[in-house]
Amino acid sequence: MDPNTAGLIGETALCSQEEIPPRSNLLIVLGGDGTLLNVAHIAHPHSVPILGVNLGSLGFLTETTLEDLYPTLQSALTGECKIEQRMLLNASLWRDETKLHDFNVLNDIVINKSALARIVNLTVQVNDQPMTSYRADGLIIATPTGSTAYSLSAGGPIIHPSMHALVLSPICPFTLTNRPIVIPDTSRIKVQLTKRHEDEDVGITLDGKMGYAMKSGDILKAEKARVSVKLIQAPGKNYYQTLRKKLHWGGTAENKI
Repeated sequence: MDPNTAGLIGETALCSQEEIPPRSNLLIVLGGDGTLLNVAHIAHPHSVPILGVNLGSLGFLTETTLEDLYPTLQSALTGECKIEQRMLLNASLWRDETKLHDFNVLNDIVINKSALARIVNLTVQVNDQPMTSYRADGLIIATPTGSTAYSLSAGGPIIHPSMHALVLSPICPFTLTNRPIVIPDTSRIKVQLTKRHEDEDVGITLDGKMGYAMKSGDILKAEKARVSVKLIQAPGKNYYQTLRKKLHWGGTAENKI
């Protein structure tokens, strides 16, 4: 039991959060998508399956309800559940040819400005070939899992999690022809903050949580990670059912599927 959990129930901590995944065959996450993202960051190096139980508001990743917890858990223990391999995105931040940070994300990487900063100017290369330049409030690089998160709100497409693809979605682009683009997951992405931002407040956000400051001339490199996250899918459920339920697809209330 980790210190945070132990403190909530008045017990003694036995290990840190980081020590739990290598000792486990299955992780059960009680909470919302943010909780699952936090656990995924700790668990993915150890290839431990994760069962997400929704106690939050949306629960797109934590698709199992509390009422279905025990039947789903029983199916998982008997090997009847499907395990989905969700792609991770590996990225690194470089400054003057020096790597400052290296990280993996399940949903997305967001480069954006502060509330008072001006438009961000970014140049993008894919496989060392110039792709485009963006003048926008920011840029989202999302996995198929993250395509239903911030990228979707920015006008990006929904990508089925089994697709081998990534999506680049500009945030409020100054040029209206700068549209989201889907590229192969074999692509090597390089994003540079141009020299116009000497005093601007620009940052990188990882899965909506931790982040780093980005200075003029810094380069973000991103590509598919060599490891993935294992998510347990509840029996009888599928991705399209999740879309209908969570995004209210299927028309009016009288036209439920």
